[in-house]
Amino acid sequence: MMIAIGSDHRGFGHKDHLMAALEAAGHEVIDCGCDSTESADYPDAAFAVGYAVAADEADRGVLICGSGIGVSIAANKVPGVRAALCWTEEMAGTTRRHNDSNVICFSAEATSPEEALAMTRRWLATDFEGGRHALRVQKIIDFEQESDFCDHEETNE
Repeated sequence: MMIAIGSDHRGFGHKDHLMAALEAAGHEVIDCGCDSTESADYPDAAFAVGYAVAADEADRGVLICGSGIGVSIAANKVPGVRAALCWTEEMAGTTRRHNDSNVICFSAEATSPEEALAMTRRWLATDFEGGRHALRVQKIIDFEQESDFCDHEETNE
């Protein structure tokens, strides 16, 4: 599997750990930055990973920043990306089964590199269930593809 991975400076150590483990497991890895612990803006890596996944240059993406929140928000701005911030292996499995997530995000502050790897392995090994979940994911895709969501009339009047 081709996996795009990126981080900011706070997630750099996790990124290197994950890259080595994923490559050792036989995956091809695209390094979307950053390159050191020197200050790096999390949107840069998040957009790069998001675009790689959305453009089918990568099958899935992995992102890490200090909280995991910033990369998740930024990646979800890329059309076609369904990024999920995960804290447990169960969450990692569920987001694949129910949401067909294609990018997983981690907090470097709240998870160890080993925990992030365990969640990544679970996420990569889990298939999308489809069924009722496919209908829900399709609603997200349809909304995302609409030209101007601001033109929608209020339905809660």
